[in-house]
Amino acid sequence: MLSRLLQHRWLAAAASILAGLVLWDLLSRSVNPMFLPSPRTTWTSVAELWADGTLLRAVLASSQRIAIGWGLGLVVGIPLGILMGHFRWVRRLLDPYIEFFRFIPPIAFVTLAIIWLGPGEASKVSLIFYTTVFIVILNMIAGVLSVSELRLRAAATLGAGRVWTMLTVILPSTVPYMVTGARLAMGNSFLTIVSAEMIAAQEGLGALIWSARNYGRTEWVFVGIIALGLLGFLFDRIVRILANTLLRRYGVAV
Repeated sequence: MLSRLLQHRWLAAAASILAGLVLWDLLSRSVNPMFLPSPRTTWTSVAELWADGTLLRAVLASSQRIAIGWGLGLVVGIPLGILMGHFRWVRRLLDPYIEFFRFIPPIAFVTLAIIWLGPGEASKVSLIFYTTVFIVILNMIAGVLSVSELRLRAAATLGAGRVWTMLTVILPSTVPYMVTGARLAMGNSFLTIVSAEMIAAQEGLGALIWSARNYGRTEWVFVGIIALGLLGFLFDRIVRILANTLLRRYGVAV
């Protein structure tokens, strides 16, 4: 009976979450609250931070920075990746820079971003853009290089030029890689925004976690971590729904 119930996706997920909460509560009873606050204490802190608007402002600030930086990364990374994959000379020209900068973590540029762009929104958005664009470019290059040579020859035989081939053959074929790159970049965006907000932000989930450290409020740290996880889950589901809705005509499901 239990195994049959767990075959249902949502019931299995609910059971797993409930078991995790029970385990968390049991562990918190034998540990100092400074190290592991209980679920009840954490929920009380959620209500407290929501009531004075702190949590909402933090979520909105982080969401806006991620959406803008991630969106700009897609706008630049998708066409640039297609060009690098389709034109060998473009790939040879830009590949040294891609291979060099993609191994440098965004946190290494936090100080420079603040010096060059100031402590405002531009520095944090630029770091999100930085962490997004290389992942998208690499996925798009892989997508273009994976296009069947037979399809390219068929398009050329029918008289399609390079631009038309790119729009009608290459672009639809790279949709799975596009979506995968976007989702991976979204995950990295969350990693980056926390580091950036801890160092140079008054509002945001990273700033909330850092403030909790300064005040010795471990339960606030848990609130920030849980909010990040839920926000990331929501963003990823939105990306998947949009991809399924807008790209269904290409015969791709994600």
